[in-house]
Amino acid sequence: MAMIRHSFVKDVNQVLFEGNSYVKKIILNRPQKLNCINHHMISEMTKKLKAYEIDPEVKVVVLKGNGKAFCAGGDVVASYISMVAGHWSHGGHTYKKNLILYFVVATYGKPVVALIDGIVMGAGAGLSMNGAFKIVTENTVFAMPETIIGHFVDVGASHFLSRLPGFFGEYLGLPGTRIRGEDMVACGLATHFVLSKDLHLVESALDEVTSSDTNKISEIISKFEHKPNVKQDGVFSRLEIINKCFSRKTVEEILSSLEIEAGNRADKWVLEAIKSMKAASPISLKISLKSIREGRVQELDQCLAREYNIFCHIMRRTVSIDFFEGVRAMLLDKDENPKWEPARLELVSDEMVGQCFSSVGEDDWESLQLPARSSSVDIMRPKI
Repeated sequence: MAMIRHSFVKDVNQVLFEGNSYVKKIILNRPQKLNCINHHMISEMTKKLKAYEIDPEVKVVVLKGNGKAFCAGGDVVASYISMVAGHWSHGGHTYKKNLILYFVVATYGKPVVALIDGIVMGAGAGLSMNGAFKIVTENTVFAMPETIIGHFVDVGASHFLSRLPGFFGEYLGLPGTRIRGEDMVACGLATHFVLSKDLHLVESALDEVTSSDTNKISEIISKFEHKPNVKQDGVFSRLEIINKCFSRKTVEEILSSLEIEAGNRADKWVLEAIKSMKAASPISLKISLKSIREGRVQELDQCLAREYNIFCHIMRRTVSIDFFEGVRAMLLDKDENPKWEPARLELVSDEMVGQCFSSVGEDDWESLQLPARSSSVDIMRPKI
């Protein structure tokens, strides 16, 4: 009995809820797992967020993570194990709850402030990038590395990446490029840059907030804002070449354009992008590109619905087993030698990719149903 109780308490403490009457804090508390989000955490956060939203005393919600990561993603291994041991829909159920959580954050009736000091990837990006305020530091590292494990750029990223300058979203999404806090502010992923040593001061100042006025909250954060030291070879020094390469219609053309650039220059970022894309799942690259491109002309709810369809097809192995092979190679056996199928870009047809965007042909399958939300959420976005 003691062992069962210990296990239960440990599970409950994976996400903490603190704060005062006006300011509520949601703290991811799996530092040994880089705060990767699991089913239990998703359920608890969604429940608390809904309760805070209807509580008239609560004015602001703060998101943060304990340890050296804000959140390194979803608990992919746990999802993998549950699907291998049971039916693919087990993972689909958790993923649906995950997308609903991001939608709640994105449409929240009160300001959500994410304090991102450390790693933010995958599901962590979905949780934080959809909020009103994204505060980053010199320790922040952002990435969407899904294509490397045979997955696709998801968690609402087809919406927030597609709205970055030029084709910078494709540059982040296809090779899984890592960028730091300084460049996150420069490209528009983050709203404020604060030195890590001052982040506790920001948090303390936010503890005194008694209003949901986003302009006042922005003023409070701005008092601690630091001008990021964006290097000369940073984001916008390469944007012209990024646009030239990643604006191409197909993944093959993007890769070819990058290889031409590599022949003309010895820029490290070009070589890294080529290396990453050649190591990634070919079908994952094509799905991600199509999803980001469609996201450019869609609202968030449409993007999430599309991503849910794609996810279900990937989990039920409609056209490829790459996700299961990628998790095996990169996270379980760790031989880092996945055997992708199809193995080459030219073997991935438009029909195969298109099938992943269609409805799932099973009698008990339903498309994503998002909760009804207020249409006035734009007032919770800061004027920066």
